[in-house]
Amino acid sequence: METSLFMLGFVIFLALAFDFINGFHDTANAIATSVSTRALKPRTAIILAALMNFVGALMFTGVAKKIGGSITDPTLLDNGIDIVAATLIAAIIWNLVTWWFGIPSSSSHALIGALAGAVYVGAGSDHIKWEGFIEIVEGLIFSPLIAFVIGYIVMTILKWIFAKRSPHTVNKGFRSMQVLTAALQSFTHGTNDAQKAMGIITFALVTSGRLDTMEVPLWVKIAAATSMALGTSIGGWKIIKTMGTKIFKIEPINGFAADMSAASVIFTATLLHLPVSSTHAITSAILGVGSAKRFSAVKWGVAGRIVVTWFITIPISAVLAGVICKLFF
Repeated sequence: METSLFMLGFVIFLALAFDFINGFHDTANAIATSVSTRALKPRTAIILAALMNFVGALMFTGVAKKIGGSITDPTLLDNGIDIVAATLIAAIIWNLVTWWFGIPSSSSHALIGALAGAVYVGAGSDHIKWEGFIEIVEGLIFSPLIAFVIGYIVMTILKWIFAKRSPHTVNKGFRSMQVLTAALQSFTHGTNDAQKAMGIITFALVTSGRLDTMEVPLWVKIAAATSMALGTSIGGWKIIKTMGTKIFKIEPINGFAADMSAASVIFTATLLHLPVSSTHAITSAILGVGSAKRFSAVKWGVAGRIVVTWFITIPISAVLAGVICKLFF
């Protein structure tokens, strides 16, 4: 159980690096719609997203405990620190690959898949809590479907309410409201996504014998929140372009509907202590809103490419982490 301070420090560094990459990889989740409709200038949107990510990250720990204890028991792993290192390296590699190609894949899927793969290879299938793993995967699968439906419903209601109003007047009003929804979306992103790094760091502290329980220390919260905020401040412009312009032409009323729909799904999941993908939630909400606006307006080829990435992320991350664990640890 005991492990060197050097190895523990290396794993904490990797976890914060993952959190940093998650921040710039997922900046698009919070600000793509508000930037594409010119509700916010890009730099202003990024600063707002970074600040609200930081605030949201400090306020909850339920998802962190879920990540750290539902897939395996860190107290039963003799080589737990090696498993965590392989997990984080695999998740970081996948995040960077998808960021480079501008694909809004899920950091959550990458981390969950990598952890399961590393445990399977490093400790054996008996050490995987399959019930907990399946519960997390179910949340990751159903949350985008729910976001799509909510986005469709919200946009349909807004179309009905404002049907007789001038499009120019309607969009002018919603452009102002998008500042609030961008802040809300960033806050909810922080409440869920930053906790994943918190959970992994706490997992490493427990498996290395430095902690007895999965209670997240204050310094871990601050470190993860800061890393997420700094990553967010860098921005992920390739993914912003994909989400803000390539799925369908987003107007302010559409951006408002998508942000509200996604934020409601993410925050509900946070309250239920379920890790979900903010990338999936906002992308699905945009697809739902676009379908309600006009089904043919959605560029389903781009959407299909994104969905394929969703399905392959967990198995690819699992295999990658397993290979890294086998070869290097």
